[in-house]
Amino acid sequence: SDVSPTGIFQLGLLGLALALAVAPLGRYLARVYGDPDHVGGPSPAPGDRLFLPIERAVYRLVRVAPDREQRWTGYAGSFLALSAVGIVVLYLQLRLQSALPFNPTSREAVPPDVSFNTAVSFATNTNWQAYSGETTMAHVTQLLGLTVQNFISPAAGMAVAAAVIRGIARSSRTTIGNFWVDLTRSITRVLLPMSLVLAVVLVSQGVIQNFNGATVARTVEGAAQQIPGGPVASQEAIKMLGSNGGGFFNANSAHPFENPNGITNLAEMWAILAIAFAFPVAYGRMVKDRAQGTVLLGVMVGLWLLMTLFASVAEHGGNPRLDPVRVDQSVSATQSGGSMEGKDVRFGPTSCAQWAAATTGTSNGSVNCSHDSMSPAGGGVALFHMTLGEVSPGGLGVGMMGMLVNALLAVFIAGLMVGRTPEYIGKKIQASEMKLVVMYIIAMPVAVLGFAAAAILLPSVQSEAILNPGSHGLTEVLYGYASAGNNNGSAFAGLTASGTWMAATQGVAMLIGRFLLIIPSLAIAGSLVRKPKVPVTAGTFPTGTPVFAGLVTGVVLIVAGLTFFPAVALGPIVEQLAR
Repeated sequence: SDVSPTGIFQLGLLGLALALAVAPLGRYLARVYGDPDHVGGPSPAPGDRLFLPIERAVYRLVRVAPDREQRWTGYAGSFLALSAVGIVVLYLQLRLQSALPFNPTSREAVPPDVSFNTAVSFATNTNWQAYSGETTMAHVTQLLGLTVQNFISPAAGMAVAAAVIRGIARSSRTTIGNFWVDLTRSITRVLLPMSLVLAVVLVSQGVIQNFNGATVARTVEGAAQQIPGGPVASQEAIKMLGSNGGGFFNANSAHPFENPNGITNLAEMWAILAIAFAFPVAYGRMVKDRAQGTVLLGVMVGLWLLMTLFASVAEHGGNPRLDPVRVDQSVSATQSGGSMEGKDVRFGPTSCAQWAAATTGTSNGSVNCSHDSMSPAGGGVALFHMTLGEVSPGGLGVGMMGMLVNALLAVFIAGLMVGRTPEYIGKKIQASEMKLVVMYIIAMPVAVLGFAAAAILLPSVQSEAILNPGSHGLTEVLYGYASAGNNNGSAFAGLTASGTWMAATQGVAMLIGRFLLIIPSLAIAGSLVRKPKVPVTAGTFPTGTPVFAGLVTGVVLIVAGLTFFPAVALGPIVEQLAR
């Protein structure tokens, strides 16, 4: 059936809202992180009168010298130290949850394997949930554990992106910024203000925000039903803006207390994408070549739109097995048409497809429908979108970082084609950078395919964790590890992720997908920042053109295709052909 006109209108409205916000937000981000050539402390930025006193107090509290910049090794060490402390503190909080105050629903301590998985998940910006949200976590855990990491982990990714950009923009230097300054500014000047505004918008539309326990209501049949309460809107706002995705409720953004209507649905999708799409604009400003940022933004938008349209068509195609029994799956004034299994009747298949493309293109991972109930083609699009490396537009900061790594690979390939030393923004790209690029590219696939293969072969995992046979079961396993390895957090059903093997291996995949990508990226920044800029000559391959945008797009698709196509072919493609 045809795609719903309402769905087309919604996509157009989302595109318009993003177009109005991305450019000014990108310019603001560039000013927050400052002129890359500025040295000697944080550069002047919008809101200094309001934010500087707060930030200085933070620097004194954690004993940081904001005017002292770091080499890439010091920057990476600070990032790793923060992440390690976050994992340990959150793990202890989960294990001691039952003894902590502010637990009106009397939640018990979280088991060790799930505590490890959850602590790693939220500290790596994955937000995979191997538990049922409202029946497992106490309010104190939601507020002081999960929500705190919802701010810190994306801010750390944003800081890393700023450092990598400085490495490209600076010439003949040794430092790439101060991690603690970049982290603090990301929180105080971007995430906190935007989250506050979005939380107010969500509350105005019916998203709950309270500190109540469960309210007991009587159903029509006279049975007792518990209606959960809690601080939802505040977590929902940063969940979307921070590319987090871990929902207060198990149903995530399909729950009416998290996502009550079409207005909140549109606002939350905008929040998933806005800051990530703004980073290429900031990049163009910071390297003083706006065309470079425009090219990478175009690649991100093109890939996102491609996946959105493919998923929308797949979900509106309906299920051909229902045609012989004369089930009407067409779009009409009285029904949305297409496949409605696992879809919320408030949103329909188009909104499901659009949300799925947004959440798997970023590292958000939230859902407003059941991805396991999507058509094989639609679910396959969501799976393949993650395997691109979350660069369209990717998680906060790390999406920009990943796109820059792909740009370096593209310019290296172009240099080989014309027989010249590759150059990018005036920097020669040589063997040392390409070794780090290769490390970046292979880390995630090794984690995803390696652990997925082991899970499929282990009899104990097959009998306990994998609930569906055949190609669909394979898709569920691949999706689970792709979600972990790409720090996404969304999931197919049919996979029991709370067992020891799944919880532990997915936790390791999350660590690989976070640290073995960020550390090589910072090393690339450290290598490039030391290099002098070379003048542009007639033999320099231009990187601010549509041709280069096409080359980068091809590199992203070909690398993912060569790596994951055999596995995807045995999963969603086989399932789609068998329908």
